[in-house]
Amino acid sequence: MSHEQLRLIAERIVGEAQRLGAEEARVQVGEGSYSQLERRDGQVEKAQESRSRSAGLSLMVDGRFSAHSTNDLRPEAVTAFLERAIAATRFMEPDPNRALPDLEQMGAAEVDLDAVDPEFDAWSPDDRREAAERLEAVCAAAAKDDPVRSITAYVWDGRSDSALVTSHGFSSSWSGTSVGQGATVSLEDADGRLPEAWSTFSTRHRGDLPDAERVAADLVERGRLRLGSKAAESGRYPLLLDRRVVGRMLGTLLGPISGTAIYEQRSCMAGKLGEKIAAAGLSLYDDPLIPRAPGSRPHDGDGLPSQRRAILEAGVLKMYFLGVYNGRRLDMPPTTSGASNLIVPPGVRSEAAIQAGLSRAIRVEGFLGGNSNATSGDFSYGVLGTLIEDGVAVRPVSEMNVSGNLFDLLDSFVEAASEPWIYSSWRCPTLLFDDVQFSGT
Repeated sequence: MSHEQLRLIAERIVGEAQRLGAEEARVQVGEGSYSQLERRDGQVEKAQESRSRSAGLSLMVDGRFSAHSTNDLRPEAVTAFLERAIAATRFMEPDPNRALPDLEQMGAAEVDLDAVDPEFDAWSPDDRREAAERLEAVCAAAAKDDPVRSITAYVWDGRSDSALVTSHGFSSSWSGTSVGQGATVSLEDADGRLPEAWSTFSTRHRGDLPDAERVAADLVERGRLRLGSKAAESGRYPLLLDRRVVGRMLGTLLGPISGTAIYEQRSCMAGKLGEKIAAAGLSLYDDPLIPRAPGSRPHDGDGLPSQRRAILEAGVLKMYFLGVYNGRRLDMPPTTSGASNLIVPPGVRSEAAIQAGLSRAIRVEGFLGGNSNATSGDFSYGVLGTLIEDGVAVRPVSEMNVSGNLFDLLDSFVEAASEPWIYSSWRCPTLLFDDVQFSGT
């Protein structure tokens, strides 16, 4: 459907909700498609294609709020759905903070985010099949000298279109595409274990994807790093955090700075706004305005215009993630309801140069379970990676935990490498932290 058709459906639902007694209504109608093809051992293992159309709506009825969704958009079905939704809302407790944002606050950033690949619809099932076959073959050839048990290659693509309409006159439309390819390899280690490795790349435009040869080379390199792994000695080491997994560690910060955690008094970051909580060299930005980036958007979930914001700047906490609702509950100006693209500015030295200066460190390349506590800031994660000695990768490590407290981790930041990862919404370089606790043998 076109944006205009989606908008007309949303307007019809808003109008029907008001006719049935809703004081306010917010409706987002979306349509999406997704395809995925996986090959393993020369055979198609999974072929998936889905299409969906749905509406999500929030209602204010007699000062009471509720949220609902439906994928049956026939007019008669929508009317019956709204009648039940409005009746159910009247049983809720009053919550005036749930009212729509002031119309003057709402809008869309006037920037071309280039989120739709113009060649997206030209990609056919035959193209997907050929791409998956070629990727599997290239990966198999690259790993021919390794103890491979199996290789799975996969390609996928999807598109989403949506229109947002509110009862007080706001209207916006948005579209985005995503494409990707990757592979996993299962290996047979000398001790009988079956370690695995993966390599995945995703972009908005197909032309931005790396070729099959790069995926295969990356997969083989990562697979070899898993062979012969074992725990290193427990102790405090410098932590070289691989750029692909920065989000798992720094993501520990996002929970405590959410408006809900602050309001519910289960955040170690409560009262820290404007204070230094990290090393002076560490900055972190939320930037929804990067063309072609996966987290980019013209406005947030509340309909507030997108803008780049500092989360940490020179170690100082600059913002909480406050949507309109939590901003009202906390009597604070709203910022944005959720993260988009997370950016740590790159440094001046390459990752190789940083590693060369480390006498003994652990390079963390993946995580295996674990948890964090937003109230205390404590965390503990299972990790796998590589032991570094005198600047050289000595051997793979696994069966280890990294643990500590978020404040200590942020304060131990040393520097960022110069090459950011650009294939996810965490667009960060490899990061170096000092004196981090690892538990192993």
